[in-house]
Amino acid sequence: MSFNIALTGLNAVSNQLNTISNNIANAGTVGFKSSRTEFGSLYSGTQAMGVSVLGQTQSMSQGGSHFGTGNNLNLAISEGGFFVTRTSSGDINYTRAGAFGKDRENYLVDASGQYLQGYPVDAAGNLQVGTVSDLRLQNGNLPAKATGTIDFATNLDASKPAVTVTPFDPANLNTYTDTQTTPVYDSQGKQHSLTQYFVKTGDNTWAAYYAVDNTQVAGPVAMTFDTRGQLVTPLAPVNVGFPLPGVDAMSINVDYTGSTQSASAFVVTRNNPNGYAAGENTGVTIEKDGKVFATYSNGERMLQGQVVLAGFANLNGLKNENATHWSATGESGNPLIGTPGSGLFGDLTAGALENSNVDMTQQLVGLMEGQRNYQANSKVLSTNKELTQVLFNSI
Repeated sequence: MSFNIALTGLNAVSNQLNTISNNIANAGTVGFKSSRTEFGSLYSGTQAMGVSVLGQTQSMSQGGSHFGTGNNLNLAISEGGFFVTRTSSGDINYTRAGAFGKDRENYLVDASGQYLQGYPVDAAGNLQVGTVSDLRLQNGNLPAKATGTIDFATNLDASKPAVTVTPFDPANLNTYTDTQTTPVYDSQGKQHSLTQYFVKTGDNTWAAYYAVDNTQVAGPVAMTFDTRGQLVTPLAPVNVGFPLPGVDAMSINVDYTGSTQSASAFVVTRNNPNGYAAGENTGVTIEKDGKVFATYSNGERMLQGQVVLAGFANLNGLKNENATHWSATGESGNPLIGTPGSGLFGDLTAGALENSNVDMTQQLVGLMEGQRNYQANSKVLSTNKELTQVLFNSI
C-alpha cells in the first residue's frame, strides 16, 4: 500500500514541477498568468490512498507590471478587463497581451495575427457604439475641409465710447472699437484671414463688420445687449458668405452664443473655427478610454474606432487556449463588454505592455519544495523496496 501511496505522491509532484517549470519559462511572456497545481488527498473509507491532482488554477485577477515600448499601438490595461480578439476562423478570444500592430490591410492585430475588436466608425466618423467588429485604420491623407462654422464668444468693453467717425473703413482705426482675426480655409485648403470688426454705436448696441484678406465682405450686423450685459441679438449664427477665385464660394456661420458686454477689457473667450488644410497621415494615437485616432500633419485627428474590453463573472472559468489567450466557457459566463475606464474596466496605457505576473522568487521556492517532496516520496519507495527484500530473505 505504501508503494502505491508514494507513487501517487511522485505523480502529483511531477505535475507540480511541470506547472512551476511552465511559469518560469513564461516569466518573460507578455500578458502571461501564472498557474498553481491544486492537490487533494485520496481516501477509501478511512484508509489513506495518497494524493491526486485536482487541477490547475491561474492567477487571472493579478496583473503584471507595465513597461514602456515606445510603440503607440502597444497597449496595457491598468486594472480589470481583457482585450477582445478574433481569429481568422471567427473564434473570439480574450487576452491581456497588448502587443498590437497593423497588418497589410491596416487592421489592428496582435502578435499571433488575431484581430483586435472594438466599436467602428461610419463614413462620417461617428462611433457605432453597440457594434463590435475588427478595428481598421485609414492610411490615406486627409483632404482639405472648408471652414463652415466659427464658435465665437467675446466680451465687448461697455466703458468704451461710441464711435463717431463714419463710414466704417478697415484701414481707419477710428471707425471701429475692437477687432479679431481668425484663420479660415477654402475648399482647396488655402488659408485666409477673416477679420471681425466691432463698432460701438451706442449704449448696449454694436455693429459687426467682416473682412477677408483685408477686403470687406459683410456687415454691418447689429449686436445688442440687455442691461445686464447679456447678448440679445443675434441669437442665431450670422452667415458670412463671399466668393473666392478658383474655389467654392465660402459660407461661414459665426455663432456668438455666450458673448457679453461689461465694463472690462475686450477679450475673446472662445474662437473655434472648423476647417483645415490637407494633411498627411503621421501616425496613430490611442487614448486611455480606448478611442483610436489617426493623426495628420495639419494637426487634425480623425476618430478610427474605440477599443472594447471584456469582463467575466468567473475569471477562473476561462479556458486557456494558449499562454496568453483565453476563451469563454459556461463556467466563466458570457462576456460583459464595455469601454476602458468605465465600470470595473481599467484605463489603457498606450506605448506600454503588461509583464507576466510570475513571481520568480515564489516559483524558485516552490521548485525547491517540490524537489524535497519528490525526494521524500522516492525515499518511501526505496524503503518499501528494502523492507520487501528483507521479507523475501526471511522466508
